[in-house]
Amino acid sequence: MAEMKNGNGAGNGASNGNGANGNSNASHASAPNGTQYEAQTLTTRQGHPVPDNQNLRTVGARGPAVLENYHFLEKITHFDRERIPERVVHARGAGAHGYFEAYGKCGDEPVSEFTRAKLFQESGKQTPIFVRFSTVIHGTHSPETLRDPRGFAIKFYTEDGNWDLVGNNLKVFFIRDATKFPDMVHAFKPDPLTNRQDNGRFFDFIANTPEATNMVTYLFSQYGIPASYRFMEGSGVNTYKWVNKDGRAVLVKYHFEPKVGVKGLTQDEANQVQATNFNHATQDLYDSIESGNYPEWEMFVQIMSDDEHPELDFDPLDATKIWPREQFPFLPVGKIVLNRNPSNFFAETEQVAFGTGVLVDGLDFSDDKLLVGRTFSYSDTQRYRVGTNYLQLPINKPIGCPVFTGQRDGSMAFDVNVAPNQNPHVNYEPSSLGGLKEATRNGVEYTPEVNGKLVRQKIDRTNDFAQAGDAYRTILTAEQRDELVMNLGGALADCTDYNREKLYTFFDQADQDYGKRVRQETQKALDAKAGMNGKASAAVQHGLDHATALAGIR
Repeated sequence: MAEMKNGNGAGNGASNGNGANGNSNASHASAPNGTQYEAQTLTTRQGHPVPDNQNLRTVGARGPAVLENYHFLEKITHFDRERIPERVVHARGAGAHGYFEAYGKCGDEPVSEFTRAKLFQESGKQTPIFVRFSTVIHGTHSPETLRDPRGFAIKFYTEDGNWDLVGNNLKVFFIRDATKFPDMVHAFKPDPLTNRQDNGRFFDFIANTPEATNMVTYLFSQYGIPASYRFMEGSGVNTYKWVNKDGRAVLVKYHFEPKVGVKGLTQDEANQVQATNFNHATQDLYDSIESGNYPEWEMFVQIMSDDEHPELDFDPLDATKIWPREQFPFLPVGKIVLNRNPSNFFAETEQVAFGTGVLVDGLDFSDDKLLVGRTFSYSDTQRYRVGTNYLQLPINKPIGCPVFTGQRDGSMAFDVNVAPNQNPHVNYEPSSLGGLKEATRNGVEYTPEVNGKLVRQKIDRTNDFAQAGDAYRTILTAEQRDELVMNLGGALADCTDYNREKLYTFFDQADQDYGKRVRQETQKALDAKAGMNGKASAAVQHGLDHATALAGIR
């Protein structure tokens, strides 16, 4: 087991609430923490007050509409399924309850300078959370030692409704545009005819997706197989925005660094672990919490002014890129602690449902083209996977505030949210007959200006290889570079010659030594494969000769 270069580190205490046992809030007009709410206030199912239920968010008054109209998407997709029950399975995961504790500052400055989100404002304030870790590509019962990005998703049960931060352990991703996501997953999943995953399909997609070079460099290093969930980083990956009380916004990226440091497994170590235990990460998480050794991460943000930053050699909204720490330092804002295992794995860990569009006041979207697609896809998927009323399940419903939506029916509906003194006959808004009313706006609304033609084209500053080269030279140790090259060489032996040559050029452009060593290692793997195939052919021929001889005897 190798400890990562520049390993990360940041507590204990009891959560003041949880997603599994939250009581129904249908008859309450105030949150359990004492925060008062105006009676009959319209909210989303996440518990977010709705100050404008009449207008979509658009580019100018006439449009076009933008996809991150989260309230509208939640409203219309729920309506679409009021009579249609649907559900699908999800990848393997493990989860736990805990809390987020705020520092009240962003680095050395008051956090209120950057965001009005209430959960960050007070030093020592604790917000209940549920965290789910997962493997991204492999199936529900697959070994946890397989090379794969790891999901790192957090549900914050705040007083203003839920906030979901849906990220990974790696800070970058394979693609920068959401339209490629189905293709990417198809390439990484099993072949539709053989039902086998293979490196040829994986690298066929990568060879035609040069922006994935950075992600592949991290994935095929020891970062691609965390020692366990306690030893891995978390990252929001996408770029978001923070908005303060005056309506001013900054770009923000989220990071979580484990108190125990970052550790990964070499391929040989992973093989040894898998030989005796294919649940090692789930077991380690559960046992650590049961023994009182609570996993802990410190939460950091990187902040950047909300503009295009032409001084950078990449677009800061590109999800395949890392913001340099020397220019945009990690600023501590709090910590997360996991201190309670689920009481029912299926009801909590499997039915917990996240969405990148689930934000609270003071948090907002950037124009990240991957984020906008995720925002639509996640919540829509949850309605298909878990059911139309997935947000009524205890693990998903807000517990720090009341929920009054006006939504009705759908499969498995069991909680009709009627506010105190609300007319139960009125399930629409606006109304003068005692229905729900729009919320009072908190702070100045953030209104970014958008100009330009609607187009389908790449971003201008792609720079697909520079950061992969930086990672190879300066982030990975010599030992980790050896592991990376060995892993890539073995995998590329399964590719076509055409794709191998394209991939070599990617690694060359990242770093000449990187490309040279991958070529050499791949050739070794090809030679070894040819030798094994030759022995196998000889063995087959020997078997045929023997069978022929036996047939002659008979």
